[in-house]
Amino acid sequence: MNVRYRVDLIQAERNALGALLSGGKHPARKLKRAQILLAADAGVSNDGIATSVGVGGSTVYRTKRRFVEGNLERALSEDPRPGAERKLTGKEEALLVATACSSPPAGRARWTLELLADALVRLTAHDSLSRETVRRRLAENDLKPWRKDMWCIPQVDADYVARMEDVLDLYAEAPDPKRPVVCFDESPTQLIGEVRQPIPAKPGQIERYDCEYRRNGTANLFVFLDVRRSWRKVKVTERRAAQDFAACMRELADVHYPEAERIRVVLDNLSTHSAGALYQTFPADEARRVLRRLEFHYVPKHASWLNMVEIEIGVLATQCLDRRIETYEQLAAETAAWEQQRNAAGARIKWMFTTEKARVKMERAYPQPWGTSGQNERVKTSVPRY
Repeated sequence: MNVRYRVDLIQAERNALGALLSGGKHPARKLKRAQILLAADAGVSNDGIATSVGVGGSTVYRTKRRFVEGNLERALSEDPRPGAERKLTGKEEALLVATACSSPPAGRARWTLELLADALVRLTAHDSLSRETVRRRLAENDLKPWRKDMWCIPQVDADYVARMEDVLDLYAEAPDPKRPVVCFDESPTQLIGEVRQPIPAKPGQIERYDCEYRRNGTANLFVFLDVRRSWRKVKVTERRAAQDFAACMRELADVHYPEAERIRVVLDNLSTHSAGALYQTFPADEARRVLRRLEFHYVPKHASWLNMVEIEIGVLATQCLDRRIETYEQLAAETAAWEQQRNAAGARIKWMFTTEKARVKMERAYPQPWGTSGQNERVKTSVPRY
């Protein structure tokens, strides 16, 4: 049947198709039909056209027929063929979306395609629905009800905003060697030993290690990060008690920043992160001596992302700790090597979130002060008039 429709283009039509393919933005369907016509005009067989253009034989046949029976414009502007009638009406699709966003049935942790199909059958006049029909409608609405993501949902109040802007202002200050800003946090890690010797990698085979392992206890990593320069320090300890925190603060003041007048330390709200920890560990005069050179700045609760050292700990976990480390001594040696290499490379955290950006991005979450339009107006209008 394809022999019946022969495509013979004139030079003007060839030029028009060549210009169409050479530049500009056009629908893929139109470009493919232009390629079909040029190939047919050159004498390429229908099978050869279908293979080279990447279409079916019926598409080649219809394009040639529309050109012969009509004209060039008609062959290029073929509309998509109507598909099968949608099994779900607009109201039924809205019902599916609402069901997918609701709580799953009792005894089930989440919705599945089968559960949604069964629920829609009960709620509509359909005798049955396939999981593929449900999947396509959910995909069109960008819904995956079986997925969940754990997230920290903070309560943004005045105290949250005050602490956040305090930390952001510290990050935005000009460098001052006499008043450095140091972020501090800790991270626990497990000591994992091998039960059987891993098999080294060789050509054609990756390294293999046994699924069984030996747990050799835990250790703690105290991490310091200078906001202004490429310096970080990882201290490995057996625990993270108040005495260990106090020892880190004295080491920060006396060893790492002996010339600084005041060290601003950004840290989270862990119970051991307090001035009292130094008094628990050292005599009162020694604790006061160290604290005179320290200034604690706490990030808001549930806002550890504001502590720049959290990013550095993530880098440490990826580059150094993503393996089985068997002993305390090996952990100390490996983290020291990582620390030296990263300091020598001049690596720094590029912090871009500022107080101004916070006020724009989190404008709706900021508390409304008394006397402005918002909270106090709503309170006033709620009072009955006499």
